[in-house]
Amino acid sequence: MKPHLTLGAAVAAATLALATGCAADPLSTSGSAGTGTSGGDKIVVGSANFSENVILGEIYSKALENAGYTVERKLNIGAREVLYGQIQNCSINVIPEYNQALLAFVAPTAQASGTGAVDAELGKALPTNLGILESSPAQDNNAVAVTNAMAQRLNLKTIEDLAKASSGMTFGGPTEWKTRADGFAGLEKAYGIQFKEYKLLDYSGPITISALEKGDVDAALLFSTVPQIKSNGYTVLEDPKNTVGVNNVTPLVCKDAVPDKAQSVLNAVSKSLTTEDLTSMNASYAIDHRDAADVASEWVGKQNLK
Repeated sequence: MKPHLTLGAAVAAATLALATGCAADPLSTSGSAGTGTSGGDKIVVGSANFSENVILGEIYSKALENAGYTVERKLNIGAREVLYGQIQNCSINVIPEYNQALLAFVAPTAQASGTGAVDAELGKALPTNLGILESSPAQDNNAVAVTNAMAQRLNLKTIEDLAKASSGMTFGGPTEWKTRADGFAGLEKAYGIQFKEYKLLDYSGPITISALEKGDVDAALLFSTVPQIKSNGYTVLEDPKNTVGVNNVTPLVCKDAVPDKAQSVLNAVSKSLTTEDLTSMNASYAIDHRDAADVASEWVGKQNLK
């Protein structure tokens, strides 16, 4: 489905893409779709530039179309630093977010943990024109991963263990994650990690997987729902200080642009979605090389979203 790149060429492409706010991991997406008769303006659905978020954006879009809404897709846009401004000015009306990561972005000093507390803090921290809908039980958490071979060789079980060995090691992750409080900067502060190099990669995508497999990095950011954690045999290190947080999938909306009925549809999606669903859909895309829109359509078709 996607051309195979050498790692060097892929990293160069990813770095350029991140710098310009474009996707490092190209996905098949539609510009617009739907001929719904909701009687109101179309709903613009956006997403970040990694495969799971694009799949979620397609799920939101298809569920809304099935409910009679006209949907314009603006998927695979970029990282939160790029995407948030577009929903804040309502040029995008809804995006799939991850609640604790979003809270760390809009209120870096907030100390909430747990779905209810995080969502309550978001309610206070977001600008008045934005709001979150119901958080899903589905979680995709940031994770620090190493190969099983390295974990066994260095007896690595936690990020604290990794910190003790980090001075001679290379960490891989995307540009934005390096400075985030719930990312690499937070790990440095909480655990005193001192890697010799932070290598710029994609967001838990094929470039990151290739770098881990080839030993170009010793540890990397992976999303907890990446299927290669199981299929390639990676060890996810425990985070005893809860630095990278627990993230529930949560719709973020421009309130005035998303009618109550549409919000109910999105809440039904959240209630139906599970972590196992996320992992399975990621596997369909990354391992089986299926189109993101087809993966989303299949999931929506199996649900009773009322």
